[in-house]
Amino acid sequence: MPVYDFHTHTFLSDGVLSPMELIRRAYDKGYAAIAITDHVGLATQERVISVLVEECARAMEKWDIIAIPGVEITHVPAELIPEAAERAKALGAKLVVVHGETIVEPVEPGTNASALGSSNVDVLAHPGLVSAEQARTAARHSVFLEISARRGHSLCNGHVARQGIRAGATLLLNSDAHGPEDLLTEELAHQIGLGAGLDRKELTALLETNPRTLLGKLGFSPH
Repeated sequence: MPVYDFHTHTFLSDGVLSPMELIRRAYDKGYAAIAITDHVGLATQERVISVLVEECARAMEKWDIIAIPGVEITHVPAELIPEAAERAKALGAKLVVVHGETIVEPVEPGTNASALGSSNVDVLAHPGLVSAEQARTAARHSVFLEISARRGHSLCNGHVARQGIRAGATLLLNSDAHGPEDLLTEELAHQIGLGAGLDRKELTALLETNPRTLLGKLGFSPH
């Protein structure tokens, strides 16, 4: 089974690898697709996105992997998230992730709701104690809710999975990788899904169907 990962970081924010090296390492581990979503606010977007757009395009010319330039809008005041997301898409980001209300960081309350209300947001990352109403909004607006492989952020995976499934929202497993050791394997992805309480059908959706749906939404042909 191929691996899909829509939330990773490079040294353009708080990761350790260059964009090209991260893509190469993902390719070597059998990834079908990787999105690079470095942390941005508002003023930092142009610098980050311009690099990622070129690096991803050049990597895809040479290697059989889908490399997607994106951003993670992080610790931006909740009211400014729609503006930040719109700007990111205008600058060429194919994927917009918002850093959700994880319980291990001081994210401003209202961040989840603001992200889910933006037509330019694709993924709400580690949304913490996401409410039932927020999960229903995610379903209505086709925003993917993240099941996280990252330590700390993963503490609420079971809650996110239950709320998402009850609401009919679409779940997505991501690594939130900051270094090469964080990249997913097929086995690890499977174990994290099981640990979130998913059954076989739900696990298949998490690891295969939903990533392909997102790729199609972004204009890429799934492998």
